[in-house]
Amino acid sequence: MTNITGHSGSKPPSAGFRLDKTNAKVFGVCAGIADYFGINPMLVRIGFVAGTLLGFGSFFLIYLAIALIAD
Repeated sequence: MTNITGHSGSKPPSAGFRLDKTNAKVFGVCAGIADYFGINPMLVRIGFVAGTLLGFGSFFLIYLAIALIAD
């Protein structure tokens, strides 16, 4: 049975995206994204590195923007 928010009650819904400074390597952006989506932070880090190298640094700018806005 679902509660009033529509969730099954096994895990409370996330309050939103937050930087994960406990598992952070630099600012906690990748760890926060991984925590939000429930995936391994290493996969997100590899994705950001690959995107930075293949996208001529655009992912680095996105990373910095998330770090400054989400903090």
